[in-house]
Amino acid sequence: MSSERSAIVMAGIPKTNLSLYHQIRFQVGDPTSFVQVESSTGTQRHLILRDIEMGRARQHAKVDHVHCPADFAPENGLSGDRETATAQATAELLKQTHVSSVRVDRSLPFIFAHEIMLTGVQISYDEELGVTNRRMKDSSEVEHLQHAQSTTETVMRLACETIARAALADDGTLINDDGPLTSESIRGLIDNWLLANDFENPRSIVACGPTGADCHDYGTGPISTGQPVIVDIFPKSRLSGYYGDCTRTVVHGSISPQLQLMNETVRAAKAAGISATQTGATGEDVHKATIARIHDGGFATGLPTDSDPDTYCAMTHGTGHGVGLEVHEPPLLDFNGPPLLKGDCLTIEPGLYCRAVGGVRVEDMVIVTDDGCRNLNSLYEGLEWNE
Repeated sequence: MSSERSAIVMAGIPKTNLSLYHQIRFQVGDPTSFVQVESSTGTQRHLILRDIEMGRARQHAKVDHVHCPADFAPENGLSGDRETATAQATAELLKQTHVSSVRVDRSLPFIFAHEIMLTGVQISYDEELGVTNRRMKDSSEVEHLQHAQSTTETVMRLACETIARAALADDGTLINDDGPLTSESIRGLIDNWLLANDFENPRSIVACGPTGADCHDYGTGPISTGQPVIVDIFPKSRLSGYYGDCTRTVVHGSISPQLQLMNETVRAAKAAGISATQTGATGEDVHKATIARIHDGGFATGLPTDSDPDTYCAMTHGTGHGVGLEVHEPPLLDFNGPPLLKGDCLTIEPGLYCRAVGGVRVEDMVIVTDDGCRNLNSLYEGLEWNE
């Protein structure tokens, strides 16, 4: 029939379904659906949500029409369950607007698919829906990311300088006026500072010595002199919802030649990864450029085996990942990583890890441009933070 139309459907709770939030730019904690009806005469963007949220949505949501489920009650009425009712109304809207087929994203709750299928509408899955548009950050998103990263750098400097300038106890552990310095006390310092600056902070990594050989070990216990401390902070702005993500490594006291070489190699690898980052390059291209410098420094790549000695030192992870409304988003900078898009926000974070001494990691965040990338970081990259 010539009157039949196609549509895009996304649904869920915008506070937790961030692809849906990104599409409508309106945050609410109740079941919500977005329907974009496409026809030869143009596109209409519909939002269905709880009736008490309609006024706010009309002011702020990036849609053409705002409805509540009662506006599209099916012939047999709506369920008393809020999510079911929203799904029923979504299916009825499709029916009334003569939609015959819909594209859905990876996050669609099955209850919505079920109600849509009951109407006979054909559903197809689009793996890039809700992914590609989130990757291509617009100018306002870049501003949010820059603010988040600048804030992250400020608290990173505070944490690293606190460690580097601490006093030394007789047993080689660090102390200051508040008592022993531990992974937990530095995390508390980071958390309190970020909270005062309107940021939410997932648990930061503060991993000292051999603990840091596991790149995702959060760290625990006393911090000691002469050992590398990986500090990885990835907070979210309460105002914008966007994340920062930055890692630096600090050593209190004397720095061994091995740690110095690890740091120099990681910094060179980061520079190579950044140089390889541009629109059209792939995540694999960036990763290969990074690990080439790791190999040039005389180090390995890949996880240690049970037979490898504790002195085995390698980069054990990919080069980076996307960042935005989540701290880990597509794309990956690793083998089989996809082509990069203009506006991708990426971490470039090579590291070296050794069970005998610990780890060294340095991480910046960049925005992909046509002919390169814009680095959002300007923070010191070395191991000495006591100047």
